[in-house]
Amino acid sequence: MRRKYTEEDLQFLKKFGEHLLNLREKARLSQAALETDAKMSKNQIGRIERGEISTSITNLNLIANALGMELKDLFDFS
Repeated sequence: MRRKYTEEDLQFLKKFGEHLLNLREKARLSQAALETDAKMSKNQIGRIERGEISTSITNLNLIANALGMELKDLFDFS
């Protein structure tokens, strides 16, 4: 059974999503390009960027690689 997100979880997902969007735009990648490079759907990427869903560490690693950075760099935000 999937647990419900707390308000703190939702705030984190929103901040993380905004950070990911900023990183993608800074890398000058469209969602379609990230979709190809990270082997994820545009829909899933969009939902992560909007803070609607969480994703696996494996997917985050694919995203980091597609953005040309290390996984830890995805979490360098406040």
